[in-house]
Amino acid sequence: MSPDHPPGLDLDGLRALLERERPGLVHGPLTGRLIEGGRSNLTYRVTDAAAAAKWVVRRPPLGHVLATAHDMRREHRVISALHPTSVPVPRPVLLCEDEKVLGAPFYVMEFVEGTPYRTVDDLAPLGPERTRGVMLSLVDTLVELHAVDPAEVGLADFGRPEGFLDRQLRRWGKQLDSSRTRDLAGIDELHAALGRDLPVSPAPSVVHGDYRLDNVLIGPDDSIRAILDWEMSTLGDPLTDLGLLVMYSVPLELPDSPVSTTAAAPGHPSPAELVERYAVRSGRDVSAVSWYTAFAWFKLAVILEGIHYRYTLGQTVGRGFDRIGDLVPVFIEHGLTTLQEG
Repeated sequence: MSPDHPPGLDLDGLRALLERERPGLVHGPLTGRLIEGGRSNLTYRVTDAAAAAKWVVRRPPLGHVLATAHDMRREHRVISALHPTSVPVPRPVLLCEDEKVLGAPFYVMEFVEGTPYRTVDDLAPLGPERTRGVMLSLVDTLVELHAVDPAEVGLADFGRPEGFLDRQLRRWGKQLDSSRTRDLAGIDELHAALGRDLPVSPAPSVVHGDYRLDNVLIGPDDSIRAILDWEMSTLGDPLTDLGLLVMYSVPLELPDSPVSTTAAAPGHPSPAELVERYAVRSGRDVSAVSWYTAFAWFKLAVILEGIHYRYTLGQTVGRGFDRIGDLVPVFIEHGLTTLQEG
């Protein structure tokens, strides 16, 4: 297919749906392009003939789908709930669970102008001072998300906070088993060690589940315009988001890594600075942050292994998937080291 008709996106079917459900929204034929950078759900930018409006379509990957993952209803629900709050999210347009349209459930949201900073080179034009400011704003926005009262925005039943960490460990263990096709030294040891030392969770909040610089759009004024990729969001332990952000603030020192990290950028705050800012602004106890960071290494190792599995089946779309499998042992080792050394 041509770039304007990417796999997984039936533009004629999408146009017919939008004309039926949102009369007057679309003007003329649609064009669409896959937005590169995602490694799980597929994201497309769609424009009509007038080019006056732009939308984003999110759908699950083609082929192998892990149980409980890629839930379009959950993604659409959480951005719909958060849009009226001060948390920056795109405006939702519609949810479609009829698989006859695109071959899978999907949702449509408005396109938000902004820049996703994925690499050290991406941040270079900002310079150290602005880079530092963007990262601190990332922490502040996370605090803002965690301050939302789930009941007030209709998300009181969005998850089960009781036993959250134990269930997360079991869930990701099952996800690993669903994609286990090779020996991965240390991953079972890491999983068991995390289970032996579960921290006591603070009061629950809406958690993003994949919160990092790569998943927000930054405006020209360096403000965060939108938080994206809510596929792992739920109601649970907010420190899981912090642990992931800390994990992405550790330089991987891997050349040409397909996993986005900006930790080595000049001006990037240290993990300790990010943790301290979160603690001060949120008022939460962050003394167990090493456990949450090690859990983040484990979770990412499982996610990467799932993506590697889909790559071996020829079910991925985009570039860089051929190197994903080599990263999994690196993430496992970082997780073990974090637990051992704190």
